[in-house]
Amino acid sequence: MEVDQETPSQSENGGGEMEETKEKSKPVIVMLMGLPGSGKSTFCDEVIRISRRPWARICQDSINNGKAGTKNQCLSSAAAALKNGESIFIDRCNIDREQRTDFLKLGGEQVEKHAVVLDLPTKVCISRSVKRTGHEGNLEGGKAAAVVNRMASKKELPKLSEGFNRITICQDEKDVNVTISTYGFFGPLESLPSGYFGQKNMDTKTQVGIMKFLKKLDPSGKTGSESTSFQKLNPNDMLVEKDSGFQGVNKGSDLTSEAYENSKGHDTTCSPDTIISNNVPTLAFPSISTADFQFNLEKASDVIVEKVEEFVSRIGDAALVLVDLSHGSKILSLVKAKAAQKNIDSKKFFTMVGDITRLRSDKGLHYNVIANAANWRLKPGGGGVNAAIFNAAGSALEIATKEKAACLRPGNSVVVPLPSSSPLFIREGITHVIHVLGPNMNPMRPDCLKHDYVQGCNILREAYSSLFEGFVSILKSHSSSESGDSKELNHSRDHLKGKREATYESDKKKKYKGFQQDLKTGVSSYSDEKNSQDKRVTEGKINAWGSWAQALYKVAMHAEEHENALLEVSDDIIVMNDAYPKAQHHLLVLARADGLDCPAIVRREHISLLKTMHAVGLKWAEKFLNDNQSLSFRLGYHSDPSMRQLHLHVISQDFDSHYLKNKKHWNSFTTPFFRDSVDVIKEVEEHGKIILKDDEFLSMELRCHRCRSAHPNIPRLKSHISSCKAPFPAALLQNGRLVSSGSNNILDPH
Repeated sequence: MEVDQETPSQSENGGGEMEETKEKSKPVIVMLMGLPGSGKSTFCDEVIRISRRPWARICQDSINNGKAGTKNQCLSSAAAALKNGESIFIDRCNIDREQRTDFLKLGGEQVEKHAVVLDLPTKVCISRSVKRTGHEGNLEGGKAAAVVNRMASKKELPKLSEGFNRITICQDEKDVNVTISTYGFFGPLESLPSGYFGQKNMDTKTQVGIMKFLKKLDPSGKTGSESTSFQKLNPNDMLVEKDSGFQGVNKGSDLTSEAYENSKGHDTTCSPDTIISNNVPTLAFPSISTADFQFNLEKASDVIVEKVEEFVSRIGDAALVLVDLSHGSKILSLVKAKAAQKNIDSKKFFTMVGDITRLRSDKGLHYNVIANAANWRLKPGGGGVNAAIFNAAGSALEIATKEKAACLRPGNSVVVPLPSSSPLFIREGITHVIHVLGPNMNPMRPDCLKHDYVQGCNILREAYSSLFEGFVSILKSHSSSESGDSKELNHSRDHLKGKREATYESDKKKKYKGFQQDLKTGVSSYSDEKNSQDKRVTEGKINAWGSWAQALYKVAMHAEEHENALLEVSDDIIVMNDAYPKAQHHLLVLARADGLDCPAIVRREHISLLKTMHAVGLKWAEKFLNDNQSLSFRLGYHSDPSMRQLHLHVISQDFDSHYLKNKKHWNSFTTPFFRDSVDVIKEVEEHGKIILKDDEFLSMELRCHRCRSAHPNIPRLKSHISSCKAPFPAALLQNGRLVSSGSNNILDPH
C-alpha cells in the first residue's frame, strides 16, 4: 500500500531552463580597509571559498615569497592578475587616502573599484591581534596593541570622490557576514549597484555611481536642474541603511532606460510606466503544474484568473505578477486575455516575461515574495523554476526550508522567510519564498491523476488559494509589525530581527482532516542528529500528512474495511503487501496505535510493540525462506517515511521489481536511511528514541548492496545485481540484520 516514492527529475520550469552566457567576466578591484585584526584575510578566504568568480588575493604581508614585501610588489602582482582576467582583493590596511591612490589607478575605467571597510571597534581589533599566532606579517602579541592604536588615530574613511564605484562599511560581524555573502555570490557576469552603503557620510551626497544612474534614467539626456525626473529624486534617499542587509536604490528607481527598453514588447497587462512606479509589496509566481506536470493550459489559465479575481480585493495595494521565461508563453497569453475580459485591475495583477529570480535586476520590478513550483520533497535540483530559485537563493533557502517543512502535498504550500544572508535577499530584495505543489498529469511523476481534471482543477484551486493566502499572511504580518500606515515590504531592522515569520492555513483546506501547514516531518541535515530530531518532534505531535499519505493510517484504524487485502490482523499489528513492492517479497507490518505516525515519535513505552512488529516480520520472512532458501531479507524502517503510520518493511534482497525505478527507491533500502529493526529496538532501549539518518542518503550514487560497486543508472544496476554473487557486507551479517536460511534471527523479547 505504500505509495511509490518516485520524485520529479525536473521540477516546474515555467517555460524552459536558463542558458548561461559565455561573455567574458569584468574584473573588479576590492580594496579591503581596516585595522590589523579586523578580519581582512578571513574575509578574503571566505569569499574565495564560496565564489564562482576568479579572485586573486594580494597581501603585502606575504607578497615576497611568503614574507612581507612592498607596496610596489603588490601593485605589480595586482596588475598581472587583472591582465589574466582575475578580480582582486587588496589585502592591506589601506587606512588613509594616500595608501589607496595608486591602487585606484589600476585597470583604468574598464575595472570597477570597490572598497570594503571593516570598521570594527578598535578594542576588538586589539584583542584579536594580541591573541593570534602564526600571523603572516608577524603582527601579534604585545606589540600588536601599540600598532593598532597608532593606526587607529590615522584612520580615514574612503569617499566615492576618490574614484570608488562602490563603498561598503561594515561596523559589526553581522555586516561583515552579509558583505561576505554579497561578494561570495557575486557571479562572473554580474555587477553590483554603485554607491555608498552602510555608514552615512555627509561628504558623499554627490555620488558618482548614483549620478551615472540618474543620467541613464532620464530619457532626455539632461542632468542636474535641467531634468524634471532628476529633480524628483534625492540622492540621499538612495542610501540604504546598513541594517537592511540589502544594497540598492529605493522607491522604484532601479529601472534604467536600458531596462525600460528591454521591457517593451513583453507580455504584460500593464505599461512599463506601471512597472517603474511599482513600489508595493509584490508576489511573483510561475504557472503551477503546466510545465513538467503537464496540466492543460486552458484549464490552468481559467483557474489562475478565477483565483486572482478572488484575491485581488484582499491584498490592498499589493500586486500579483505571473511570470514565465518564454517570450512565446501560451499560458501568459491566455491569462492576459482572460484577465482583461474580467476587467482585473492591471496595477494589481499583470504578466511578465523574465527570470523570476532577477526581475529587480533585469526588469526594475520591486518584488518581495516569490513562489516556487516545488517538488514534493522540497529539494533543490531538477530544472526550471525550482532549480533556479534554490540556486539563486543559495544554501540559506534550503536550510530555512528544512526548518519549516520536509515535504509538500499537492494543493499545499509553505511560507519560508528568506534569511538576510541569502544572495536573493541581498540582490533582489526577496524576503519570502512560498513553495507550492499543484496537481500532476504526468504519469512519470508522483500522484498522477490520469487526466482526472475534476480532481485536478480542485487541487489546482487549492494550490493557488494556499499560495495567495500565504502572501496575504505575509502582508498581515508585516502590517502588524510596521508603525503608521506604511504597507511597503522594505528591508527594515524588523526583518533582520526575524519579524518576517508568516504562517497561515487556508480556510478551504481546514475541511480536510490531517492537513496542517507545519510539515516538520523531515530530518535536518545542517545540525547534529540529536538536535535535528528534537526539532522535528514536539511532544510527539506530527500530523502533517496529505490525503494520499493517510492510506496506511486508514487501514490500521479501520482494518475491517480492508480485510480482503490484509495478510494478518491482531489488536496490535496488521500485515499487508506493499502496493508498490520493490522486491519479489515486500511486506509492511503496521502498528495499530493511533498517533504513532513515524519513527521520530517512538519512545521507550513503544519497545514492546516494536518487538512484536519485529517478531511478526521475522515470522513472515522465515515463511518465505521455507519456500525459497536462496532468498535473504531485511527488516527495517525508513528514517523519514512517505506515509503516515509507523510501519516495518520486510523486504527480500533480490530487488527484482519493475516498481524500483529510481535512485531514491534504491537508496531508501540500501543506505543508512534504512534503519534495521534490531538496531532500532536497541537504540530505543538505550537512548529512549531512534537515531534517524539524514535523507541526503537518498541522493547518493547507486552502489550494489552486496559488492558496493558503483553504477550509472538503475537499468545497469539491476543488470548487475541479478548476477552478483558477492557476499553481503560484514555489518549486515552481524546482530541478525540479515535474515537468511540457517541464520539465528531470534530476538529476545525481554
